[in-house]
Amino acid sequence: MSSVPAPPEPIPYRSFQRASQPEENTVATEADEAEMPLPSDPRTFFLGGIFALGVFAALYVASAIVLPVVLALVLNLLLQPAVHLLERMHLPRTVGALLAIILMIGVLVGLVAALSVPATIWANRLPEGIPRLEAHLVVLEGPIQALQKVIQQAEHVADVPGQSSSVIPVQRDLGIAGVLFAGTRAVIDGLFTTVLVLYFLLVSGGIFLRRMVEILPTFSNKRQAVDISQQIQGDISAYLVTITAMNAAVGVATAVAMYLCGVGDPLLWGTTAFLLNFIPILGPLFGTVIFVLAGMLSFDSLWWALLPAAIYFGFHLVEGETLTPMLLARRFTLNPVLVILSLVFWFWMWGVPGAILAVPLLAILKIVCDRLRPLKALGHFLEG
Repeated sequence: MSSVPAPPEPIPYRSFQRASQPEENTVATEADEAEMPLPSDPRTFFLGGIFALGVFAALYVASAIVLPVVLALVLNLLLQPAVHLLERMHLPRTVGALLAIILMIGVLVGLVAALSVPATIWANRLPEGIPRLEAHLVVLEGPIQALQKVIQQAEHVADVPGQSSSVIPVQRDLGIAGVLFAGTRAVIDGLFTTVLVLYFLLVSGGIFLRRMVEILPTFSNKRQAVDISQQIQGDISAYLVTITAMNAAVGVATAVAMYLCGVGDPLLWGTTAFLLNFIPILGPLFGTVIFVLAGMLSFDSLWWALLPAAIYFGFHLVEGETLTPMLLARRFTLNPVLVILSLVFWFWMWGVPGAILAVPLLAILKIVCDRLRPLKALGHFLEG
């Protein structure tokens, strides 16, 4: 009679679990590496750094041409919803783009014309209000004098014996009129280029996407290009429309508050709050200083002088720290430290327009990095 083989001993669950864990960890690690791959070749970092430096150098040198084009691209994302709305109302796209640009230019010209007289009046009041400013700032007289003494001592220590301290005068060929004319001409050239490029982008900007899709080799590349373009257009348009609406609300609230406080010229202060709010963090801080000076020029009491700045800063806290982040959190979030660095960098590159464009450019970079597999690690680094 043949013997029946004994059944194999069952493997304990804990042993099976311990044996399966390394394989699961390996699979998870490989999935993570496939999701956000990091380049391991030092030449990749080296060549990428050289390429980035070359691009930034070109942007700095050719800022007179590149800045109007970039500004037109961002304004194109802002005005696209309005052009699409006019197109759904059976207006030709050329007419809708022209109407949107004319409306934008009309609003800007109207604001400049309406604010030129109040701004001139406040500029003329500034010399007359210097004694009042000194009276309000008498509390800081002691610390300021101590700081001046420290600076004088540092300059005295830094002086090298025997070194001539004479200043060699430099004669410039251009006078004040020449400098102003050159600056005005540069601004007009930039605005004309921006408006021209913006019009053609609104009319036929989609042709670039169609041509790119046609030349890409595979279907996955074509779909990826379309997805990136649609996400940039949707997210950045929503961002620009949202912050424009919120900044307009801040401007209206500030104008009403300044009127109730008795500061005067509420349209000027509402427009100031509206424009400065386009520059994150640094704009509201600069606006707070402006409203402190306006309050000191308007009121004799120090507490009343600080009231306009306190109201403006309170509006910024409600809008910038609560409402706008809540509305934009579903689309993207950005690292606040990188936002500050981007503001400083682009302000150094292109001035005030660069500071306004810093956040949209950073958001576009994050959207592109999130959709391209080799750059997903950078997109994760940019996330807030």
